[in-house]
Parts: sequence; C-alpha cells; structure tokens
Amino acid sequence: MPSVDILIAFFVTTAVFAFIPGPAMLYVAARTLAADRRAGLMAVFGIHVGCYVHVVAAAAGLSILFHLVPTLYLAVKLAGAAYLIYLGSRMFLAARTATGASEVVQARKSARRAFVESMLVEVLNPKTAIFFLAFLPQFIDAKAGFPVWLQFLILGMVVNAMFTVADIACVMAAGAITKRLSRVSSLQRNLQRAGGAVLVSLGLHVAFQRT
Repeated sequence: MPSVDILIAFFVTTAVFAFIPGPAMLYVAARTLAADRRAGLMAVFGIHVGCYVHVVAAAAGLSILFHLVPTLYLAVKLAGAAYLIYLGSRMFLAARTATGASEVVQARKSARRAFVESMLVEVLNPKTAIFFLAFLPQFIDAKAGFPVWLQFLILGMVVNAMFTVADIACVMAAGAITKRLSRVSSLQRNLQRAGGAVLVSLGLHVAFQRT
C-alpha cells in the first residue's frame, strides 16, 4: 500500500470532498423529503451499490474510455440527466394521499423504488467515473507491494464508504425535518413536490453543465 503520509493525505482529502454539500446530498435529501427517512436511506444504499460499478471500472482502467470517447461521456451524461428529470417529474406530479395500512405499503414501495432508481442514477453518472480516474491516481504508489489495480479497488471502496457516511448524515437531518412537517397532509404533498423539483433541477444542471 502507499506510505502513511500518502494515506493520511488521502483520508483528509476524501473527508473534505465527502462532507462538502453536493449533488449526491441534494439527491438523497430530495428522496427523503418526498417520502421518508427509510426511502432516503435506501437511496443512499442504492448510490453506494451503484458506485461500485465505477470503482471496478477505475480498477480495470475502463473509466479512461470517457476521456478517449467524448461522445460516450456525453451520451451517458444526458441519459442520466433525462432519468433524473423523469424521476423528479413523476415525484412532483404524484401526491401521496394514502393513509393507514395502505400508507405503510406505499412507504415500503417507495423505499424499494428509491434503492433501484438511485442505483441506476449513480451508474449513469459519468462524473463519478471521471472523479475516480482523476482523484485516485494521486494516491497510488506503483512501487508498493499491492498491484495498482488492487490499490484502485481498495481506495475506491474507502472513498465510497466515506461519501456514504456523509449522505447518511444528510438523510438523517432531512428526515428530522420531514417528520415534523409531514403530520399535515398538505405539507406532506408539498414536501413531495419539493423533492421532485429538486430532482428536476439536478437533471437540468447535469444536462447543461459544461464538462
């Protein structure tokens, strides 16, 4: 593995990146506001699982394809943006009106849906691949006992774990707000619309952001 000095720099830098508010935090907060804390946590778990696709791709050297083939990068980026806009639009238009036992069923469905959709959102996020490709090599030691691909894999898993911790903290904070406001049905529907609006905004931002 890299030297202790390099590892310390890696952990500090990763923590700074992880806890600075960004699109991932906005995304999981929106899922929490639109449904509940459980759905937000499942969204975090979905992002965490989806991120392993990029970790493995970085370890295998596949992420460099986005540098070599700009059209591929653009296509994946626009697909991810369109999916975010679709999710946000659906969330914005669907007001939760169920109560009682059906509300519990709806909450379970929302949590499962949040996991699957969030995993797909992360897989379709080429910026994650570019981040790993640009960030991890700074902390790779070619002379270390571990092969380069294994260092990529281990460091990528650590990055993913730290970002997940930050996202969970964001969900817990958003969940506390949602719990207080969701007692009033009209506010609950407005929270769902707000979450949908955030996702649509994120999709538009991804689509029109210069790379």
